[in-house]
Amino acid sequence: MESALHRFKAEFFKALGHPVRLAILDALREGEKSVGRLAEELGLEQPSVSQQLGILRQRGFVEARKEGTSVHYRAADPDVYTFLDLGRAIFERQLKTQSDLLSELQETSSPS
Repeated sequence: MESALHRFKAEFFKALGHPVRLAILDALREGEKSVGRLAEELGLEQPSVSQQLGILRQRGFVEARKEGTSVHYRAADPDVYTFLDLGRAIFERQLKTQSDLLSELQETSSPS
């Protein structure tokens, strides 16, 4: 049984399912930035950044403002950062758990 909410969530997660798109959103935490500045900060080519921004814009994650020949992007809904921060917290807990397991393994396998 597929609902409109489930379809929305699937598209939401799909849009966030690319490392460059996540890096772009993180870079926009500080505020509005041009494509050129994002490309420079992320060490990527402008066409690649533009392509990923297009997907984020289509899905409603970013908004654009044109100024002369430049386009500046910003997060459309700052609540996305609450979600991304939650993902980071889960990642850090998983790393801690894995680190603890590794420490236990090292303690039990080291000669006495």
